[in-house]
Amino acid sequence: MGEARTKASLAKAAAPALAAASRGQRERALLLAAESVRSRADQILEANARDLARAREAGMSAPLQDRLLLDDARLCAIAGSLEDIARQDDPLGRVVGGSTLGNGLRIDKVTVPLGVVAMVYEARPNVTADAFGLCVRSGNACVLKGGSAARESCLAIVGACREALREAGLPEDALQYVDDDAVHAQTAELLEATGLVDVLIPRGGAALIRACVEGAKVPVIETGTGNCHVYVHESADLDRARAIVMNAKTQRVGVCNAAESLLVDRAVAPAFLPVMLAELAGAGVLLHCDEESLALAGGLPDGSAVAATERDWGTEYLALEMSVRVVSGLDEAIAHVNRYGTGHSEAIVADSYDACETFLAGVDAAVVYANASTRFTDGGVFGLGAEIGISTQKLHARGPMGAGELTSVKYVVRGSGQVR
Repeated sequence: MGEARTKASLAKAAAPALAAASRGQRERALLLAAESVRSRADQILEANARDLARAREAGMSAPLQDRLLLDDARLCAIAGSLEDIARQDDPLGRVVGGSTLGNGLRIDKVTVPLGVVAMVYEARPNVTADAFGLCVRSGNACVLKGGSAARESCLAIVGACREALREAGLPEDALQYVDDDAVHAQTAELLEATGLVDVLIPRGGAALIRACVEGAKVPVIETGTGNCHVYVHESADLDRARAIVMNAKTQRVGVCNAAESLLVDRAVAPAFLPVMLAELAGAGVLLHCDEESLALAGGLPDGSAVAATERDWGTEYLALEMSVRVVSGLDEAIAHVNRYGTGHSEAIVADSYDACETFLAGVDAAVVYANASTRFTDGGVFGLGAEIGISTQKLHARGPMGAGELTSVKYVVRGSGQVR
C-alpha cells in the first residue's frame, strides 16, 4: 500500500471524531490554525522562497509563479480566511426538511459531513489552508496532494494546521498531506481509494482535472477550468465595458475567473474595438482576433494582434492573451459562450434590461454576470470565507464551494414503537 492509501486510511480512522466534535471545538481549531500560521510566518515564507527559487530555475511562467508566491499580505489573508470560516454558521446539524407521518413518525433531514475529502491540486499553497479550513468547519477529514512545485510551502502550512488540531483536542490525523515524489502513482491511489475517500476534488489545469475525472473510481467534483467570456452588447455603456474588460482580463491573469475571450456586437464594434484593443495591447495582452476585429486593430504595436484559429475560442490562456470576436447579436453571443465556455463564469455588459435577463437565463454556467467583472467568482468574495474549488458541474455542487457544499444529508427518524 502506497503513501496515499496509507494516509487516506489514517484520515478515515480520524473522521468520526471530527464529525462528532462540537461546533466550538471545530471553531477553536480554526482560530488556533490562524494563530499558528501567523506565528510561523517566517518559516512558511522561507519555505515558499525555496519553492520559488526552484520554480524560476525550472522556467515556470510568470503567472504560475504568481500563483505560487506567498508574501506577508497573502499569508495574512490565509490566516484571515481561517478566521472568517470559523465565524460562519455551522453547516452541520441543520434540519433542512422533514415531516411527521400520519402514524406519528417524525422524519428530519439533517446535514452531516461527507467523511473524507481528498484534494489534488497544483502550485497554490493557499489551497492547503483553504481546504483544511473548510473541511474542519464541515466536520470532514481531508487528504491533500499538492503540486511538487509548492511542496515546501504546503508542508509548512500543514504543520501549522496539524498543530492547531492537536491543541484543540482533535485528531491531527484528520489532516493528511501526501508527500511522495511519485506524483502520478500517488494521485492514482487516491483516485482508486474506494471505501476510504468519499469525494475527490481536483483543482488546477485542464489536464489535471480531466485525468482525475476520467480515471477516478471514487466520486469526483470537477472544478476550475475557466474559459470565461465578456460580451459587450450593442446597448452597453462603452466606458463601463472597457473598465470591466480590463479588470476581467488583466487584474490577475493566472486564475480561473479571468476573462479569456471578448465578444462584441457588430453594431458597436467600430466605436468600441479600436480603443479597447489598444488598451489591452498597451497592457501587454496578445490579441487573437477574428477577421472583423483584426480589421479594427490598426495602429497596434507589431505582433499585438494575430488571426485567431478555431482552437483559440476554446482556450484558457491563463496569461496575457485573449481571443476577440465580433458577433451579430445576443443570440450568436449566447450560442458562442455555450459552445466554447467551460461552465465557469460569463458576463454581459449591457444597458438593456431585456438583453441582460436573456443572457443570464440563456447562458449555461455556474456564475453569470450582468455589468460586472468575472473576477468576482471567488468563495471569499461570495461570503464563504474561502473555497475548496469552483465546481463547473451540476452535481453535487455548482459554483464556489464553501463548507456547506462539503456536507450531505441523512434522514433521522424518531418513533414510539411504530411497525409496518
